[in-house]
Amino acid sequence: MKLSERYNRVNLIATVVIMLITGAIYYLAISLILTDQKDKSLEVEEQEVFDYVKLNHRLPQVFESKDQQISFTSAEPNSIKREFINTEYYREKDEPESGRGLISSVTVNGRYYRIQIVESKVETEDLIQIIFGITIGVILLLLLVLLITNRLILSRLWQPFYNIVGELKQFKVTDNNDIAPLNTRIDEFNDLHQEVTAMAERVKRDYKDLKTFTENASHELLTPIAVINSKLDTLIQTENFSPQQSKLLGDLYGAVARLTRLNQSLLLLVKIENKLLTDQQSINLKELIEELLYQLEDIFSDKMITISASLQDKEITASRYLIDILLNNLIINAVRHNHEGGEIIVNLTADSLSVKNTGESNPLDNERIFTRFHKSSTSEGSGLGLTISKQICESLGYELVYSHEAPHHSFMVKF
Repeated sequence: MKLSERYNRVNLIATVVIMLITGAIYYLAISLILTDQKDKSLEVEEQEVFDYVKLNHRLPQVFESKDQQISFTSAEPNSIKREFINTEYYREKDEPESGRGLISSVTVNGRYYRIQIVESKVETEDLIQIIFGITIGVILLLLLVLLITNRLILSRLWQPFYNIVGELKQFKVTDNNDIAPLNTRIDEFNDLHQEVTAMAERVKRDYKDLKTFTENASHELLTPIAVINSKLDTLIQTENFSPQQSKLLGDLYGAVARLTRLNQSLLLLVKIENKLLTDQQSINLKELIEELLYQLEDIFSDKMITISASLQDKEITASRYLIDILLNNLIINAVRHNHEGGEIIVNLTADSLSVKNTGESNPLDNERIFTRFHKSSTSEGSGLGLTISKQICESLGYELVYSHEAPHHSFMVKF
């Protein structure tokens, strides 16, 4: 959920709750005020009765008006408690309606009388309903205006933030483009833009430093490796060695070769991760796989591995260099971890490429096989082949997954 939507929802709910509470309080306040006015009117009528009795020593004539009724009833002395009541007001031939009454008492010529004055509350209730209706209308109009204002104003208010997010989404450490300047008068967004711009500059600077270091380190490693190889060649040609010395020299050759491959693999990983290999061309995977299998026939024969290939035409657009590495890694991995007399099955469809091979009966650790330098104790590789394959697939938008169905280990590239 977007922040603006969350804010609008919370703001609207809070406003509705406050308006409902305020409306209830407003309705109650108006009712109390109008009821108090009605009570004062009843007290005026009561006082008029008292004045009339005091002046004339008799009860006033009982009469009914449109909105008021007065009645006198004999009662026991001091049995009447003065109070205001909510009662019903009866009109002739009409349904009863709500009324407000005052019960009091008066003594006339030694006789005790109960006085009940009742006034209709219809006009008061109508007035309350009109006022409350107007209030509800104003509240609804206010909510509508608030909702529209929030949508219009907040969308403009947060536009600089969305611009910054868009710049971050398009940011690439390998590009030379700077983050576009921000034109806003909001201090918080200006601070955010300044920090994002400074962070992007630091990231680019660190990346360039790391790239330069990696290139220099690789270049510096190549020189001593080449010197070691040259010295070993010269040493072998000029001396006669015992079997033990020959074995030591063979171990040195193997270590130097692994160091060379490791250096090349690490450089390749850096290039893939930073998208430095941008050459793109149309590639027919079927032809490429057939060519690779033909080149590896001698290796298959030496290990007596049976090859089964089911290949459909599949055209992709990618770097030829990366695809060659991906196919070599997957098939050489299937050979390296196979056993004599084993089997390799290569299956290419429009949706995927799978390479299956026989090998150890136990499945591999699916969470670690694609991590750097993870390899079995018997492997002679650098532990980077599957890592490089995984990175190549991710850079192309593909997915590389491992599965095990005895007796086959399977690596599948999903296009």
